[in-house]
Amino acid sequence: MNPLDSAGISMEPERYELAEEPRYHFNVDRRKFFKVLGGGVVVLLFAREALAQESGQAGRRRGGGQRPAELGAWLHIGEDGTVTVFSGKAEVGQNIRTSLTQVVAEELHIPISSVQMVMGDTGRTPYDAGTFGSRTTPDMSVQLRRVGATAREALLDLAAESFQTDRKNLAVADGKISRLDTKESVTFGQLTKGQQLMKSVTEQAPTVPAREWKIAGTSVPKVDGREFVTGRHQFASDVKRPGMLHGKVLRPAAFDATLASIDTKAAEAMSNVTIVRDGAFVGVTAPDAQLAARAIEAIQTEWTTKPQSSNAQLFEELKKNASQGGDNRGGRGGGGNKGSMEEGLAQAEQKLESTYTVAYIAHVPLEPRAAVAEWQDGKLTVWTGTQRPFGVRGDLAQAFGISQDLVRVIVPDTGSGYGGKHSGEAAIEAARLAKAAGKPVKLVWTREEEFTWAYFRPAGVLDIISGVRNDGILTAWEFHNYNSGGSGIRTPYEVPNQKVEFHSTRSPLRQGSYRALASTANIFARESHMDELARAIKMDPLEFRLKNLKDERLRAVLEKAADAFGWKKAKSGDGRGFGIACGTEKGSYVATCAEVIADRRTKSVKVLRAVSAFECGAVINPDHLKSQVEGAMVMGLGGALFEAIEFENGRIKNPRLSSYRVPRFSDAPSIEVVLVNRPDLPSAGAGETPIVGIAPAVGNAIFAASGLRLRSMPMKFEG
Repeated sequence: MNPLDSAGISMEPERYELAEEPRYHFNVDRRKFFKVLGGGVVVLLFAREALAQESGQAGRRRGGGQRPAELGAWLHIGEDGTVTVFSGKAEVGQNIRTSLTQVVAEELHIPISSVQMVMGDTGRTPYDAGTFGSRTTPDMSVQLRRVGATAREALLDLAAESFQTDRKNLAVADGKISRLDTKESVTFGQLTKGQQLMKSVTEQAPTVPAREWKIAGTSVPKVDGREFVTGRHQFASDVKRPGMLHGKVLRPAAFDATLASIDTKAAEAMSNVTIVRDGAFVGVTAPDAQLAARAIEAIQTEWTTKPQSSNAQLFEELKKNASQGGDNRGGRGGGGNKGSMEEGLAQAEQKLESTYTVAYIAHVPLEPRAAVAEWQDGKLTVWTGTQRPFGVRGDLAQAFGISQDLVRVIVPDTGSGYGGKHSGEAAIEAARLAKAAGKPVKLVWTREEEFTWAYFRPAGVLDIISGVRNDGILTAWEFHNYNSGGSGIRTPYEVPNQKVEFHSTRSPLRQGSYRALASTANIFARESHMDELARAIKMDPLEFRLKNLKDERLRAVLEKAADAFGWKKAKSGDGRGFGIACGTEKGSYVATCAEVIADRRTKSVKVLRAVSAFECGAVINPDHLKSQVEGAMVMGLGGALFEAIEFENGRIKNPRLSSYRVPRFSDAPSIEVVLVNRPDLPSAGAGETPIVGIAPAVGNAIFAASGLRLRSMPMKFEG
């Protein structure tokens, strides 16, 4: 199956978590279950529903999937003039609450403080497929600009009627509409009297052009920023409900282990502890989290396990178990063929064949999975940190055999996701415990649970065969990605003879979406290989790229990054090296230069400096965009140099931060971000693309410094 995203575009294959079967099969009343679902083949129905949640088409079967046209579904103006805006997007630290507020304030010509955003609440907000794929800015910002413009025009109509004057005699500013001749004014609240504006939102809504922005396009401070700094802000793990209990769930001894025997007597003997067992699900509730944890530890179990693979065989297994033939379709999930590889290689004066690998890595969100669940009168409310509130609502309805109308999912601002919080395990677990307890239950995963039972960025093997003339013109390009995915797989360089394929395979670990998906792997391999080709023909790596590149937007960021970095003056030697890389994905463009010190004798790498030029169309908030790019670069250093999941025989060997290395303050280089603002172009997303340039830039710099080509992420000197 090949799901669609909210824009109707083919979804990338590396979103493996969206095609998973249910994690839990609870014992529900079958008659009630089929009454709710209408019978049929249940597993197939659930699978289709999961895909429909991503495509925005679920409403055609269960209601709520299509974007409403009514203005009142998106915006309400109170009598006091406060503008409340409703969006199903989730705030996970990327500051979209601020940018979305800005675009509405821009269209209504009101201060930021007059806008209140209600986000990620399935009981109040319009359906949304999820916060992923860098879709918020190009999709939701555009929608809310139309919403604001529609409201502005409706208010002008009301004011013209109230004043008995022509609209041309009216001006909108600071939450009121004034007559230009008499200077009389009326506030938004006085015009609406708290009633809904009866208008439809259309694509023809007259939005303010980016070149004329006064609020959007500026670096307004983070909405509610003081609450985050002072610790007053409430995350999912901070939610409290009256009479709330705390829960823990029994985890298997290894992946795919089955429970052979269980003895709960010691846990049952603990005061105020309740054991919940439903099929393979075993959990406990207690008045506090510490007692719940002790109760789980007191349960005696024996598990049946089976031999499984380890890191040592990973890349061999991925290729060995790959599907025959590859996905060579054009588009986001595939590659493409053109010309003849045989002819291209025959024309080449230099031929190169290389293999690159990337390890599984963890998302390591600041806030592990957390949920609070509460049942009242047969209805379920869950507060949880997720990127897909409506998807999790569907998962909950499925797990308990009830209608989605009986489930409400509320997403407090969440402590990061990076693509790792698309699934709703914690929500389902908390809801099952709450159903048994008859009281609200909070469940917060430990860091070790997050490392072990969430999903990982896919590992991958990437094979490249290429040909180039001595004058720097590419003649042949063959690229195969095994397992990690098709995002960013197509080369932006001009090559007349190409073969590009993604190969699905059997993964030994649970895997799924990660920031920028497989474009980190594909661009690491491609940009490393481009550097190898440039070295083979003794051409400057920047000159080589520009010679084979017609995409003007990618050329622009390359030139901007090189100028800011001082590329022409950078001379490698004596253990110091300089590298450059670039990429485009999801409508935005990045080029990164890096300076490193690499010592083969001590096996050490220190990144001293990194410069990225980034372009994503019209910039909505420059300061926050810079922070987004800086954060992506530091995060990308982790996968480039340190991060790798170690596993053996069904167990994760480094499931805690003491043994899983993420970038530290001492690892952070001097970072410079050059924003290329394009108010003549639509705004694109910026949450993912900035991460793709740092690893290949660092790898190329390591080679320049040491003469050693490291083709595996994380990049480490071996031997």
